[in-house]
Amino acid sequence: MKKLKEKTEDLQIGKIRRHIFLCSDQTKPKCCDKQTGIDAWEYLKKRLDELKLTGKGGVFRTKANCLRLCVMGPIAVIYPEGTWYHSCTKENLEQVIDEHLLNGRIVEDLLIDTGKIQSASIEIEWK
Repeated sequence: MKKLKEKTEDLQIGKIRRHIFLCSDQTKPKCCDKQTGIDAWEYLKKRLDELKLTGKGGVFRTKANCLRLCVMGPIAVIYPEGTWYHSCTKENLEQVIDEHLLNGRIVEDLLIDTGKIQSASIEIEWK
């Protein structure tokens, strides 16, 4: 239990406000070629760290092998809103980071219509 507590404190789990999952490094690439997915993941990690959004910044990231929407990838989903995005290449991830993660606005041109009303306007305290 001690190691688990230390790890949760190290990762700042209690400060998470948004969690982005990115389909990347698939076993059997379908939504995009393998290198595009890997490049997107590496960019996301680097950029979130540069902007100090990880840890105390309140954004957690997870690489998913497959999010099962195997079209127009890489695919990303951001929680707690449950907002899904297509075509999350390095260039498009910058827009998702800037508009959605930093400013709470849905990126309409990358949005996957899930039939649910989308809103990114949750309260986040950035420190």
